[in-house]
Amino acid sequence: MKAREFDKTFDEGKDVSEHLDVSRAKRPGRASKRINADLPEWMVTSLDEEAKRLGVTRQSIIKVWLAERLRKAS
Repeated sequence: MKAREFDKTFDEGKDVSEHLDVSRAKRPGRASKRINADLPEWMVTSLDEEAKRLGVTRQSIIKVWLAERLRKAS
């Protein structure tokens, strides 16, 4: 598919995902590094309750809350 045709298809709101090769796609600034943190049991329980209420994973809520706090600190 030529770029012009791709743009037209996209602009018309049609699905163009079949024309994309995302097998080697990268998201800049999204490299991960694993960490471990020991938390009190009450904190883990509270995290799990809030994650369940929001319908997300514990890891997701931790990431969001940390990101919010770090943005405020900068």
